[in-house]
Amino acid sequence: MSLEVSSRLRAVAHPLRLQILSLLTGADLSASEVARELGTTQANASYHLRVLAAAGHLVDAGEEKIRGGVAKRYRHPWREGGVRDDDDHPRPHADNRLFLEALCHELVRRQAHAGGGPGYSADAEMWVTPEVWQRVLELCFQAGTLIHAEAKPPRTEGTMHVNLTAVAFTMQGSGTPEGPSDR
Repeated sequence: MSLEVSSRLRAVAHPLRLQILSLLTGADLSASEVARELGTTQANASYHLRVLAAAGHLVDAGEEKIRGGVAKRYRHPWREGGVRDDDDHPRPHADNRLFLEALCHELVRRQAHAGGGPGYSADAEMWVTPEVWQRVLELCFQAGTLIHAEAKPPRTEGTMHVNLTAVAFTMQGSGTPEGPSDR
């Protein structure tokens, strides 16, 4: 695992940064806009935007003049890869744990704001055939791709504020051809 990959993973191991990535999937926003939407200070939003940008999770989406100053806008380039586990760059245990802890914290926050509309949740630790597992991964990928592709700016008329969280991995001793996995 390269230092660069490790740094990219550590950058997303913070609940506010996960919120920012989700927010910037559907809109190009400045630090002040991110701060207003997430209920934090502009300085805090700016700091976290810089961390994410330095790690390659955000790209420059232009600048705009605001009251005599210039505000930099950012966007999440999810189509260019995002953060993922793959066979070429498995996450080390420490980075994986930090990311999962931040994800769990963020999921608890999101659940506290859940509406009464339809939803679905599942939790499973079981044994399935490699073919079934591959299909599950494909469906997770399709769902993630669809929701990212259709993301709109916050509070766009006709939209709903929703959450999709999916974490899928093989367990140690899974009997997979590549051997036990700790990803």
